[in-house]
Amino acid sequence: MIAEVPVKGYFEENCFFYIDDKTKHGFIIDPGAQADGLLDMVRKNGWKIEKILLTHGHFDHTGAVNKIREALRIPVFAHRRSDEYLLDARKNLSALCGPAVIVRNVEYLDDGDLVALEANPDFYVKTIYVPGHTTDSVMFYSETDHVAFVEDTIFKGSIGNYQYPGGNPEDLQRSIIEYIFTLPDETILCSGHSEQTTVGIEKKAINAGNCKEANSD
Repeated sequence: MIAEVPVKGYFEENCFFYIDDKTKHGFIIDPGAQADGLLDMVRKNGWKIEKILLTHGHFDHTGAVNKIREALRIPVFAHRRSDEYLLDARKNLSALCGPAVIVRNVEYLDDGDLVALEANPDFYVKTIYVPGHTTDSVMFYSETDHVAFVEDTIFKGSIGNYQYPGGNPEDLQRSIIEYIFTLPDETILCSGHSEQTTVGIEKKAINAGNCKEANSD
């Protein structure tokens, strides 16, 4: 099961719960704000969240991490280059918008790593490195459920923003074409700042010249 939860701190961002229906264990992906509300949702649904997964280190995707990690006593996973953002308030943009957001002591992921539930090892996502929005950007892909948590690499009708520190348009284009558009067309794309879409829809939009550059984080 996928639960999309819009949360709002300085920006609005889509946080995702990815839950195994058999065990009610799962992951929380990019908890950007409103930690109390997210924790309340976990309790009300009887979920057991095993891991926090981060697609990249911008503060609007990490703002609730520390409180949730402490409350649930769970680890945080992010790409090996994530400390460039998680430990730098200017690079993760929090210094430009309010109090600094710093996330320490994450467990590192590399391209191709699988992240599985302890309660059900058959329930897992694959880490795919997709630089371009940031140098630490990854997506989490489930071949079983035909879903990819792409967050800020691509949105419905637009590509991600590459104008922040570490962004690169060539890398972003390569990541989208080589790693997202090579997934099956029916793959659902769960993004950080738009409605859900699919690989097939976005490929058609690109080919028709209807895909634009995003202005949001």
